[in-house]
Amino acid sequence: MKDAAYGLALALQFLTRLPLSLQCPWTPATRRWAVRCYPLVGMLLGGLLVAVAILLEGLLPTPLLALALLTLWVALTGGLHLDGLMDVADALGSNAPLERKWEIMKDPHVGSFGILALVFLLLWKAALLFVLLDAGANLALLVAIPVLGRLAAVVLLVLAPAAHVEGMAASWKRDLTPFDLMLAALPVLPLALLVPVGGWLCLALVPFLALYAWGMLSAFKGINGDIVGTAIEGGELWLLLAAWSWWSFVMG
Repeated sequence: MKDAAYGLALALQFLTRLPLSLQCPWTPATRRWAVRCYPLVGMLLGGLLVAVAILLEGLLPTPLLALALLTLWVALTGGLHLDGLMDVADALGSNAPLERKWEIMKDPHVGSFGILALVFLLLWKAALLFVLLDAGANLALLVAIPVLGRLAAVVLLVLAPAAHVEGMAASWKRDLTPFDLMLAALPVLPLALLVPVGGWLCLALVPFLALYAWGMLSAFKGINGDIVGTAIEGGELWLLLAAWSWWSFVMG
């Protein structure tokens, strides 16, 4: 149980900016438990979003509420995954050979493609949050989407090859097995059953993962930390679109 507790703490320290001053050992067991806890971290983030949405509902007009929730969403993660998104966008936009793409991804400077990707992703997220809130969508969506976004990261870490033997993705991947993916997916089961659109979101995640993994492996021949982080951001946007499609065409 100690390894599991350390793993949860590692996942919180890595995936969020929540203050948690605890020295955690970096061992195969704690790494595996950390990856297993990725969706639980998403559940915590989503719970905080729901709590703030309930507190502010009625106090703010819907557009401002959507913007406040998106601001909190970014702040809770410290923009970690957005940084990966910009790096991947710059590398893809370069149309350069493979080795040059990796150099661009490692460059700390942000290029025009990265800025465009960031701006449009945040605009789409804000707009989709607005239309979902305006339509009276169930706030439990704000829990399900961060959970499934982080499950997407676990799927990549377990099943996709690392591009390099060293690096963030390689260090997290080390010692992982499909059993870890199965444990990580356990929190998704109650969401699929209890959230009104949970089953639809779970189904919608499958084509996203297939297309995203195919695209990244075709472009980079493997994954790294930036590609995993981009899967979280892209997965969340895709799931917001899926939720909007459900409320517009099924519930509407």
